Amino acid sequence: MNWITNYVRPKINSLFSRREVPENLWTKCPECGTMLFHRELADNLNVCTNCDHHMAITPRDRFKALFDGGIFVEVKVPEPLSDPLQFKDQKKYPERMKAAQKATGEKEAMLVAEGEVLRTPVVAVAQDFAFMGGSMGMYVGNAVIAAAQRAVDLKRPLLLFSAAGGARMQEGILSLMQMPRTTVAIQMLKEARLPYVVVLTHPTTGGVTASYAMLGDVQIAEPNALICFAGPRVIEQTIREKLPEGFQRAEYLLDHGMLDRVTHRKNMRDELVTILRMLTGQPPAIKGELPQPAPAPETPAQPA
Repeated sequence: MNWITNYVRPKINSLFSRREVPENLWTKCPECGTMLFHRELADNLNVCTNCDHHMAITPRDRFKALFDGGIFVEVKVPEPLSDPLQFKDQKKYPERMKAAQKATGEKEAMLVAEGEVLRTPVVAVAQDFAFMGGSMGMYVGNAVIAAAQRAVDLKRPLLLFSAAGGARMQEGILSLMQMPRTTVAIQMLKEARLPYVVVLTHPTTGGVTASYAMLGDVQIAEPNALICFAGPRVIEQTIREKLPEGFQRAEYLLDHGMLDRVTHRKNMRDELVTILRMLTGQPPAIKGELPQPAPAPETPAQPA
């Protein structure tokens, strides 16, 4: 046995060739099982390049893709009471909040921002399902109200991207009260004659669909998004019947008149700008880096 060849050399080679490989370089598509490289997936807006399945995307990443140059300004949201009911189940409510904040890097389940989309000024709101299921608590109610108020102050349309599992049980009746509060906020926009466009993403369920998520002037959804008040499993157990194929999915709701559009994520930006500029009486957006043309000079009136 050659000790140097069989032991020393492989040991030295392993020391110099050892590389740390991050665990998050690949993502498995939950629909088709394809392994997707993280950069390729991010470039495709978290849509599977094999089967077009729309995976979850964070509000911050969504806004970076939505706003011109990825530039936006966050709108301040009033802070509610941190634990109004002193709620505790297996964990205390503040402990669950800290865990969600650490996992997502966000303060709460909703992000409010303002900026320009293809040079169209807008205010936008997006929910993060990764933050306690995007549940609707007092902060989410405050965020919708703050966004509506900001849109009214700036005379801008409001975009909302919903993704929620319903009300936040840790806040009890205070969570349910966000349904009428947000409904009043949306009414402010209608009275100001400002467009309110909702994009329903997977999943949008519970009290959110009974309030601000279904009050848009235009209702758009991402493909195959689950949109409902009570989930299909609950309904099947209640009526003891098998539900139709694709029941409560975006395409099913579109066929039955509950939605105006089902739009692929990569086409969403252009679709939203087209709709908003139509609703506000503006000309079509100018794409590219060229400046908008200057208005034509007024022709002086000819003497009679």
